[in-house]
Amino acid sequence: MASRWSAPLCERPGRHGPRLLGSAWGELIGLHRWDVDLDHGAVRVRRAVAELNNGQRLIKAPKSAAGKRTVSIPAAIVPDLREHLKRYAEPGADGRVFVGAKGATPRRNHFNRLWHKACADAGIKGLHFHDLRHTGNTLAASTGASTRELMARMGHSTARAALIYQHASVERDRLIADAVSGLVDKSRKKSKKAKKKKDRKPKGHAGDTPD
Repeated sequence: MASRWSAPLCERPGRHGPRLLGSAWGELIGLHRWDVDLDHGAVRVRRAVAELNNGQRLIKAPKSAAGKRTVSIPAAIVPDLREHLKRYAEPGADGRVFVGAKGATPRRNHFNRLWHKACADAGIKGLHFHDLRHTGNTLAASTGASTRELMARMGHSTARAALIYQHASVERDRLIADAVSGLVDKSRKKSKKAKKKKDRKPKGHAGDTPD
């Protein structure tokens, strides 16, 4: 996963799963081939990999019952995920979807170093891997999804996180509306200015004398 995945993901984040699926790191690392159904465009989240302070890793169920969920995959990224499974994932139905260069399950600190290097090589500053999850959830909220729909997609048992993303979507919509309003005001001022200029234009020929 690491160097082979971090570079293209950083260079073209909009074309890859973590951004549009809104999944967490531990959920992604815990995915196996049988969890990914590209024919029906869905990913089943059933487990997550947790890293302890002593370096030990545990495979556990998501934090809440809501965390066990099926997430629909945007059709636009299905070809990318299909290519990833073909080139990088372990073979077999139980094969891990994301593996390191040496065949091990990636560790967050090692991946983060490769991620930051890939972002730097791509000329991108300040982008954290977890930001992709936020982006995916914000995009989902911007479609007009209800609070319950967002909760189901994100795997949250409470509405708090969903409401945050919905609030961000509303704020963005307000900014868009304000920008449109500014364009309208600008157009109106331009129209009024043109009208005043036309009204000031003298009628007939300047300097005309009676016959």
